[in-house]
Amino acid sequence: MITFIKLILIGIISGVILAGVMKIIRKITGNKADILLYNMDYMPGLKKWSHYWITGILFHYATCIASAVVLYYLLIPFGWEMDVWPYILVFAVGGGILYFLSALTETPPASSDRAAWFYWTFGHAVFGLSIGLLVKFWI
Repeated sequence: MITFIKLILIGIISGVILAGVMKIIRKITGNKADILLYNMDYMPGLKKWSHYWITGILFHYATCIASAVVLYYLLIPFGWEMDVWPYILVFAVGGGILYFLSALTETPPASSDRAAWFYWTFGHAVFGLSIGLLVKFWI
């Protein structure tokens, strides 16, 4: 039970880091890739609440928590749950692929925006690094 609670906290902390990295990227470059962290326009069940700012934030943190918890337990059978690299790899590759869900919404950035894709993928690699390091040194 303690591990599960720590994983929830790791998801929250790493979610803050991801949001911060994406906000810094936006401040430096002007690229709006960070909007995708909170965008639910392409999800039929959640779309009706997407105009409330709090639902986007809850969506972001619920996703971060679920991702950290699920990947940790998926890595256990391979003995990789304490290694950092699987977290970086899965979240960078997964984030890079999921970026293209932006094609399903009119909200920027466009799915063809290569810079936004790079920033998004980089941000998710940092997210994976954060989770991996927190798991390694805290669990």
